[in-house]
Amino acid sequence: MKVHDGLEGIVAAETRLSSVDGERGELLIAGYPVEELAPRCSFEEVARLLLERDIRAAALPPHSELLLRSIAGKQIPVIDALRMAAGTLSEGDLPGAFQTIVAGYWRLLHGREPVAPRADLGYAANYLYMLNGVEPHAELVRGLETYLNTVVDHGLNASTFTARVIASTGSDLVSAVTGAVGALKGPLHGGAPGPALDMVFEIGDASRAEEVLRRKIESGERLMGFGHRVYKVRDPRADVLAAAAERMFTRAGDMHLYDLARAVEQTALRLLEEYKPGRRLQTNVEFYTALLLHGLGLEVPLFTPTFAISRVAGWMAHALEQRRTGRIIRPQSVYVGDRR
Repeated sequence: MKVHDGLEGIVAAETRLSSVDGERGELLIAGYPVEELAPRCSFEEVARLLLERDIRAAALPPHSELLLRSIAGKQIPVIDALRMAAGTLSEGDLPGAFQTIVAGYWRLLHGREPVAPRADLGYAANYLYMLNGVEPHAELVRGLETYLNTVVDHGLNASTFTARVIASTGSDLVSAVTGAVGALKGPLHGGAPGPALDMVFEIGDASRAEEVLRRKIESGERLMGFGHRVYKVRDPRADVLAAAAERMFTRAGDMHLYDLARAVEQTALRLLEEYKPGRRLQTNVEFYTALLLHGLGLEVPLFTPTFAISRVAGWMAHALEQRRTGRIIRPQSVYVGDRR
């Protein structure tokens, strides 16, 4: 039998949820191109396309909040706190409690009391409100909403496949989602936006971009935010988030940082083509994710958990889709050990 490392090229499911075409640079969410859907819709509307039900920010069960309070003093990372607290939820708490966990725990880490969600605010606005305790600027809400819409689902990535495998056993949605958070925590899946931003800050001024980037490439260092395992042309999500970042920074942010990031991007693309011709290393979603989330006032430890408060809708939709097949996911392996 041929072994497909990483299940490369293996088709393991049929889905109505999203379509990823790496050669064409196309992402469809429930049939809609991401560049049409993400900038125009609320997150509630996009999540409804996947889950076929309404979602809203939800208060935490008392035992979940007690857990967060008990671990905050130990400075447990936010993504670990989310994984731990996710397992204390009921299916009815999903997905609305995810943002309440992240925002509440972040406040506890910094010696502040959690803020309850408001019924008059939408999903994205509530997240920023629960983090900061003040009603957010409309342009910040639009920027976050565009981001959440952009990353809500993306084919059979590692965390989504994990959710489907767990659901295929007949297990519950909470277990499937908790397992998905564990997969997302891995740095090869959910941990790249922070380093992409670090690179921009390291450069500091557009005049230094070529010098710093050449040194990185010549020393064999990877340029974070460029290249993608699936996309062989520009990641369509990068274009959506670049436009969202430009709008947000123009109307409610620091344009110097945005202009610096654009200069770094253009220099990086030119040098990657010079040093690695034909590799088609284009800007990916992580580059503008880092810029946008930083512009929202989020610190790097919140980047991956913020991704999760969107992707939880996709995980749930995939788990439910897999459950309806009634078929357990059970690939084979090739034995390469000794025979005695």
